[in-house]
Amino acid sequence: MMDLRAILFDVNGTLIDIETDEGQDHIYRVLSLFLSYEGLQLAPEAIRDRYFALMEQQHQASREQFAEFDAVAIWKSLLQAESGPAGRPAAKLEQLPLFLAELHRALARKRLGLYPDVRQVLGELGQHYSLGIVTDAQSAYAVPELNSLGLGGLFACTIVSGDYGYRKPDRRLFETALKALDVRPEQAIFVGNDMYHDIFGAQQVGLRTVFWPTQYGRKEHAGVAADYIIYSFGQLRDAVSFLAAR
Repeated sequence: MMDLRAILFDVNGTLIDIETDEGQDHIYRVLSLFLSYEGLQLAPEAIRDRYFALMEQQHQASREQFAEFDAVAIWKSLLQAESGPAGRPAAKLEQLPLFLAELHRALARKRLGLYPDVRQVLGELGQHYSLGIVTDAQSAYAVPELNSLGLGGLFACTIVSGDYGYRKPDRRLFETALKALDVRPEQAIFVGNDMYHDIFGAQQVGLRTVFWPTQYGRKEHAGVAADYIIYSFGQLRDAVSFLAAR
């Protein structure tokens, strides 16, 4: 019988049904108007072009196989390249990159909600197991979104790729979560919606896996099969019971 102690989750496409579009023109019009209050006169097109150019520079500079960008660092670099009026409070300048990352994400968001039964099932599982997150995202995005949906206090650890510079399926993200929860791979399950990033990635470190094929993510990867497949989040109860009994 499995000594199950922890359950790890992907977020977007697994717990949260989210759609974003960072290319929308209105995003950069709003950012341009906001920055004008900070003394920075930047056209919307210039902000958009510089944002994506800086993201590409980060990827090119990375030595990681699965490189991740840093949204806050992008906005910090963009601001540092501009000269605004002197006398702006240092504390505000320090906070501005994070605020801009959050604002950019909020403006890009077209849909945000939980899949059915997510909150109830997590509440039930959290009474018996430590819950954790391993997600490809930015903390500036993931933490506020989890909090806004009432999930923020449910997880004992939250591992976000943007804090590390690499994405799943890099095994180090899964290993970091296991260490944070103080459990061995054979004592945990990973639940995700992408057969490559989630299932293959988790299996590299010996985690048992539950595949939840939502409208997002890869449905197949050569040579990879999950230990259990669910077709609604509520079925995770059965998956956990089945794997814990093996």
